[in-house]
Amino acid sequence: MTQARPIPAPTSAVVVGAGMLGLATAHFLRRHGLEVRVLEAEHVAAGSSWGNAGWLTPSLTTPLPEPSILRAGVRALLSPASPVYAPVRADPLLLRFLVSFLRHSTWAAWRRSMAAYVPLNARALDAFDTLAAHGVAQPTRAALFVAAYRAEADRVPLLHEIELLAEAGQDVPHEVLDGDGVRALVPAASPRVEAGVRLDGTRFIDPPAYVAALADTVRADGVELLEGVRVLAVDGGAPGRPAAVAAEHADGRRERFDADVVVLATGARLGELTRGLGVRTVVQAGRGYSFTVPVEDLPVGPLYLPAQRVACTPLDGRLRVAGMMEFRRPGEPLDPRRIAAIVAAAEPLIDGADFTDRRSEWVGSRPCTPDGLPLVGPTLSPRVHVAGGHGMWGITLGPLTGQLLAEAIATGVVPDVLAPLDPLR
Repeated sequence: MTQARPIPAPTSAVVVGAGMLGLATAHFLRRHGLEVRVLEAEHVAAGSSWGNAGWLTPSLTTPLPEPSILRAGVRALLSPASPVYAPVRADPLLLRFLVSFLRHSTWAAWRRSMAAYVPLNARALDAFDTLAAHGVAQPTRAALFVAAYRAEADRVPLLHEIELLAEAGQDVPHEVLDGDGVRALVPAASPRVEAGVRLDGTRFIDPPAYVAALADTVRADGVELLEGVRVLAVDGGAPGRPAAVAAEHADGRRERFDADVVVLATGARLGELTRGLGVRTVVQAGRGYSFTVPVEDLPVGPLYLPAQRVACTPLDGRLRVAGMMEFRRPGEPLDPRRIAAIVAAAEPLIDGADFTDRRSEWVGSRPCTPDGLPLVGPTLSPRVHVAGGHGMWGITLGPLTGQLLAEAIATGVVPDVLAPLDPLR
């Protein structure tokens, strides 16, 4: 534990953002006795909290930059069909992000970042159990989690990663399967699947339903949750003066909200509000795509196609198919080429799925950092805190991050596990 920057014990907070992370932070701040207000520009779970795969897989939560990105080469990074795609454009922030991202795509950098993830991953599922004990009605479901491959050779990178995770102190209980072993667990796996890995100790959720249930709990806690309120600027306050945010309601009305502390949990738009607060790390939108399809023999748990970087989850009687990491601006429209690339990657490996009956086509922006680590903690202003940059792991680590950040804000003592996530690093 380290002592936080000294300010009087806060009694009020404004949380900006009503995704998994913002709502979890609001909930735990309220449990510490603070008066809390949440401001959301759109609606609950409007961003990446809505359309993601819903996996709770702390055993596979790792830094996004890793050497396979370098092995694929820059040409693959610029291809719209590639699982990781960065369109060519005159964007200084994107260029700065990509240069730093590639610099961190080494095993040495991966190991440094992984050391920060291991203690967080060990506690991630416990935070969901705490939320359940506090009244969140939506369940987390134990998962039969299977990774499937066309060939045994394709499985080598995952098995190598599992070895590296074990060296880092993170256990990944698993079983190696042949094609028939995969189909025994997932009958929808096609005859083209010749190898697989079963992972134990994972869960999954229905993301929009879970975040909506968390919002219900937050409201029941006594938190004021205002939707359709976009924050325009943040004032970090001064000695003897609270922090404040300037916001605009959907009807154009402007309003100022004062509080002892402000938490920015705005996902991929985090950088827009942290200018002047000392946060130099670029937060880049890593857009993911998803849709749902019917499957004759619906899997009972997640099906992962690692070589194609496609994640499949059974939700509401259909299979949600998700994938891609696209480094573009958050507000840009859905690119149908990316949907087509996911279909081309997944269709040969899933039998009985009607990929012509796609519904709920979606694109959402995950907040990514160049070193693969989130930004969690105070800015230059001890009254303004950041919570974001989790990349693909905002669902898995959201509740724990909110719990730890609320503890640091309320008690004035920063848990040691948050030290590597310092937003001012």
